[in-house]
Amino acid sequence: MSEIGLDDRVLVSPRYMAGAGDRIADVLGPLVRLFDWQHRQDAATGRVQVDSPDGSLFVDFAPMQRSGMWCTVSHHEPYWQAAFSRQAPLEAVAAVAQALPQLLGDTRHIEQIPLTDQPLEKLAALHGWTVEGTVITSPDWYCQLARTPQDDHAITWRVHHAFFEDQPLATFTCDVPERLVGNFFTHLASTAPVERAVADVPIHTRYGHSDLMTPVRHAVINPHTDHALAQLTRAMKRR
Repeated sequence: MSEIGLDDRVLVSPRYMAGAGDRIADVLGPLVRLFDWQHRQDAATGRVQVDSPDGSLFVDFAPMQRSGMWCTVSHHEPYWQAAFSRQAPLEAVAAVAQALPQLLGDTRHIEQIPLTDQPLEKLAALHGWTVEGTVITSPDWYCQLARTPQDDHAITWRVHHAFFEDQPLATFTCDVPERLVGNFFTHLASTAPVERAVADVPIHTRYGHSDLMTPVRHAVINPHTDHALAQLTRAMKRR
């Protein structure tokens, strides 16, 4: 990738190797524009808080936070929370946030914002992930979705990445609807690439061998076709 500058755009797969990206508006924008959720922003810190009309769901985004979880989704009565780190792809975080209105019975735009009803085991099979007991593992073994023993308010699902051992990509406490976990997993495990600026791609991905990066600007046909052909070529070489 030495011929591509840090400001250039690339397509990256698998998604869990791509980092968060810069599409923060895709996470919160639909809740405000399409579903009339209330929002507040702190100009000094950039922190944005979005509340559901009935006051039961809250999304808190702290984009200036450099460590820990920078986005949380909280529900009250019953209490549950989903939290996401800076390395979780924003496409997967947005898949959780945008589906929240459906949990409250707001079915507007349901055709554009699907909420999966398939069990995680089936979703894993569809994306080529393996299931062993309570652990679901990516084909390259770098990423895992693990279920922990259930306890009130305890973390039930944890998404790990081998390169970020001290910080899970995501955590889901007891009582988080499994459909939301499924939405996150579907968009995390998808083989469809995501677009990033090279500077936003984690260092281990830029110089690794398990991921695939293809340029957007210099695509011969179109970026997604070029990336799909590169994926096919790589798969054939591995046979």
